[in-house]
Amino acid sequence: MESIKEILDNIWVVLMSLRQTISYRDIIDILIIAYLIYRVLTVMRKTNASSVIKGIVFLLAVAWLSNFLNLKVVTYVLNQALQMGVLILIVLFQPELRKLFEQVGSSRLGWIFRKRLNVENTENMLNSVLTAAEAMSSSNTGAIIVFERDVGLNDFAVTGTRIDANVTPELIQNIFYHNSPLHDGALLIREGRLLAAACMLPLSNNISLSRELGMRHRAAVGISERSDALAVIVSEQNGAISVAVDGMLKRQLTRETLEKLLRTEFSLEGRRRRVKKKVIKQ
Repeated sequence: MESIKEILDNIWVVLMSLRQTISYRDIIDILIIAYLIYRVLTVMRKTNASSVIKGIVFLLAVAWLSNFLNLKVVTYVLNQALQMGVLILIVLFQPELRKLFEQVGSSRLGWIFRKRLNVENTENMLNSVLTAAEAMSSSNTGAIIVFERDVGLNDFAVTGTRIDANVTPELIQNIFYHNSPLHDGALLIREGRLLAAACMLPLSNNISLSRELGMRHRAAVGISERSDALAVIVSEQNGAISVAVDGMLKRQLTRETLEKLLRTEFSLEGRRRRVKKKVIKQ
């Protein structure tokens, strides 16, 4: 018992000494750096960047070994390369850094400045999309309708034709009519208004998706992986209605199921659930 007490006393003495030498600014510094390192590693882990990191670690090991063995030429060459290390890393990890900044920009602070949909606008938007989706499903008209939420989709909106119009079922159906010049690509909805049509979306690389799925479904899953957007898809082959959200595809939905899903996602509880997911991921 005495030895345990001595150990605890020693730990307490160490903690008290640290308290005297470390200020609250040092703690804030450490926490910020630890968080940034954690976020960078989280992004890298979900990409192919791990192999590049291994290569960098290998080069650093070779640089240390060459310096230890006094290999002057190798040391000089590696030192010159390492001096350009920051620029090289920016070039190599440009996609990962872009994704990291997108996630930071889409954090909870981002929606303080975003316009909120009132109940009437939300009802009009959802009813219009539901009516249009049901009509296009009956006529086997292919369509992909993307709802922008907390993460901005400007990079994809600029690839299409800007509309900036009220959401109506007639306009949605006219956009996706097979002879319309805007029927190819996605229709983006922002804050209860039609933003742009014929927009190009990133395709998902998820190998678990069924091979029978076409480009519309893969694009819908792709945009839901890159952002918190929700996409409604109508199949041109069989008129089936699907929804892509959080990188997952929900297929063969009836109007009732689609309505329930959309109302849940755009309710206050749905927003709180998205925030909770974001916090857990971060």
